[in-house]
Amino acid sequence: MSHYLVTGAAGFLGRHVVAALLADGHEVTALVRPGSRPELPGAHVAQGDVLDPASLDAASRGADGVFHLAGKVSRDPADAELLHGVHVRGTRNVLAAARSAGARRVVVASTSGTVGISESPEVRDESSPTPRGLIARFPYYRTKLQAEEEALRASDGALEVVAVNPSLLLGPGDVNGSSTEDVGRFLTRAIPAVPAGGLAFVDARDAAAGAVAAMARGRAGERYLLNACNLTVRDFFGRLERLSGVASPRLPLPRHPVLSRELVRAARALVGVIGGELPVDLVSAEMGRLYWYVDAKKAERELGFSTRDAQETLADTVADLTRR
Repeated sequence: MSHYLVTGAAGFLGRHVVAALLADGHEVTALVRPGSRPELPGAHVAQGDVLDPASLDAASRGADGVFHLAGKVSRDPADAELLHGVHVRGTRNVLAAARSAGARRVVVASTSGTVGISESPEVRDESSPTPRGLIARFPYYRTKLQAEEEALRASDGALEVVAVNPSLLLGPGDVNGSSTEDVGRFLTRAIPAVPAGGLAFVDARDAAAGAVAAMARGRAGERYLLNACNLTVRDFFGRLERLSGVASPRLPLPRHPVLSRELVRAARALVGVIGGELPVDLVSAEMGRLYWYVDAKKAERELGFSTRDAQETLADTVADLTRR
C-alpha cells in the first residue's frame, strides 16, 4: 500500500478520492484550508494552502504520490487574479513539493473545459485542437489550461505527471455547492430561461475512481477526459423536471451570442428598476449557449474508466440537494 497526499481534500472530488484511496487500504494525508474541519475519517488531516510552500512541504513528507485536486470555481471575471494564483502558482508549488518529497507521481485535476468548448455540438477528445479563443473568455478555464499545460510539461523521469479532466461533477456530497449549484438553482426555480447550448457531466464518485486509476495506470504527460453524458441544456432540464417534479423554464434564450447577451442585460436592467435582481449573469448566459461535449474513450481504454447510468447520477444529485 502507498501513502498519498490529496490537496483539496475537503472539496467535492477530493472527498470521494480520499474515500476511494482509504477503501483500497492506502494511507492518506488530506490537505485542507486552515480553519477547515471536514469529516474525513481514516485520513490524516493536515492544514495548509497550495499558496504556502512550507505547508505543502510538511504535508507531502513521505508521500509516494500526490493528487492535486485543489482549485477555486468562479465565473466572476473579477476573480481572474485569484484564480491564476490558486491554479497556476498553486500547481507549481505542489509540483515543487512533490519533487522535494521524492514522490513518484502527481495526478492533477484539470477540467474538460480545457478541451470541450465549442460553438457547435461537436464531441471533442484529447486530440482535438485547444479552443484557445473560447477559453480566453473565461478566467476559470484559462487558468486551468495554463496550470494543466505547465504540469504536463513538468513531467519527466524523476516525477511523472498525469492530468484528469472531468466534466461537470454531479452526484451526492457537494457540501460546498461549487459544482451542483446550477442543479440547486433549478430546484429552487431560480433559472428563468433555457440556454441554447449543451453540457457534459460525470458522477463525482466515478471521476474519483478515474483519478485513482490515473495514478496507477495513466501515461506520464498525458491527459484523460472523464465524462458520462452529453446533453443539450433543454434535455438536461427535462430530466431534472421528471426526477424532481419541478417544472423546467419554458423561455428559450436565443442561440446568437449578441442577442442572448443583450436579452439578459435588458432583463437584468428591467428587474433592477423594481428593486429585484435577475438570477442570471452574463457569463453564465454565455457559457450556456456553448457546447461542452467530450468523449471519454481514451480513459475507458487506458484507465479502465467506467461510469454508472447518468440517470442514477441525476437522481442522487436531486435527492442529496433536496435533503440538504
